[in-house]
Amino acid sequence: MSGIAFLLNGTPVRVEGESPTRTLLDWLREDRGLCGTKEGCNEGDCGACTVMVTDAGGSKAVNACILFLPQLQGKAVRTVEGIAAPDGALHPVQAAMVDCHGSQCGFCTPGFIVSMATAHLNGAADHDDQLAGNLCRCTGYAPIIRAAEAARAQPVPGHFAEDAKFIPAQMLSEGPGEDAPAGVVQPTNSDDLADWYLEHPEATLIAGATDVGLWVTKQLRDLAPVAFLNRVGDLQGIERRGGELHVGAGVTIADMREAVAASLPSLAELFRRFASQQVRNVATIGGNIANGSPIGDGPPALIALGARLHLRRGDEMRSLPLEDFFLDYRKQDRRPGEFVAGVSFPETAPAFRAYKLSKRFDQDISAVCGCFNVTVTDGKVTAARIAFGGMAGVPKRATAAEAALVRQAWDETAIAQAGAAMAGDFTPMSDMRASAAYRMETAQAMLTRYFHDLAGGAVSVLEVAP
Repeated sequence: MSGIAFLLNGTPVRVEGESPTRTLLDWLREDRGLCGTKEGCNEGDCGACTVMVTDAGGSKAVNACILFLPQLQGKAVRTVEGIAAPDGALHPVQAAMVDCHGSQCGFCTPGFIVSMATAHLNGAADHDDQLAGNLCRCTGYAPIIRAAEAARAQPVPGHFAEDAKFIPAQMLSEGPGEDAPAGVVQPTNSDDLADWYLEHPEATLIAGATDVGLWVTKQLRDLAPVAFLNRVGDLQGIERRGGELHVGAGVTIADMREAVAASLPSLAELFRRFASQQVRNVATIGGNIANGSPIGDGPPALIALGARLHLRRGDEMRSLPLEDFFLDYRKQDRRPGEFVAGVSFPETAPAFRAYKLSKRFDQDISAVCGCFNVTVTDGKVTAARIAFGGMAGVPKRATAAEAALVRQAWDETAIAQAGAAMAGDFTPMSDMRASAAYRMETAQAMLTRYFHDLAGGAVSVLEVAP
């Protein structure tokens, strides 16, 4: 890759001639000798490789192990070596980790420090969420959380302000030059992306790389030709139009969560449990949909909301119900050279609820994700949209269960009948996350949970007390 320029721990750097899928983690350790950024899982799960990335949108904690160098163009990066002040004075979170005995073997500590410093910079006090993507196997979380809380009121070190002053216009305008490898582009608008992708329909589109990154780190795949989408600004907007939210494909899960927090709190809570803060900061809703995974958390929720998907191929745009996009396992209704441009769905849905079942509460893949949106008028069900992830080869509506509910009284008898009908909707599989029987039983239980949730019952596991 040619001409990738960014700020590293306060010093401008330029990376020349690298593969477009060289990860920041490998480059830091092998080329710069910055070994504080650790390789643990190499798939974005453990947080040992966390770095801080600052751009016009602010500072974010990101996993360096699945972050490709071109994604850093015009940005500022801080590794654990750049958290302390230039004169060696410890950052408040570093001092607090020492005082609170938050480190034991120390392998995970650099990642924790960077995540904590980023949260401290942003004024984030939801420490459990901010650190859910950093795994510690020896100290445990109590002293680490105490350290984060102890540092909370301390001022942000002055040297962090220099990162925000970076990103001059001339650097943002740069990117892959004429000597870049063939078939590598960084478009800055969707028109250029559409033209290029129409000519290279076999190409790999890379947005946040939270899934594609594993194709490189785990499968050692050559992804060329590639287009990096992180600079396509017109795919990163969120608009409210006539009671609907129109969300560009490049909007991150973190930004989408913030956008729906007030109007769709259950969707926001589902996104809170979407991977980790590091992943949410770069993963996009378009990638979550286009990936086609049967256990992606975004699609079943959006299907239950009645979302429409917007696709673009060249100058041609088309829209379709989101549930119609998924045809079979990893197979979508997407033509060569066509890409996901955005998704639209109702801005509010008071009866919408989403429930995620996973082995770990945080930072885990769903065994079953159930999403419900039932309309009850004068005690009877007048409409129902129920969708699940993890129950079939695609995110799928429970149409038999829906039909069993519509025109029935909204009571436990109807819930029982709809739960029984659900057996005709799905033939789930058994795998390491859950057996087929358990998946069916829990999906039916989620419907019962939904009934009691709408009635005001305490149904969250976070509300259970001894």
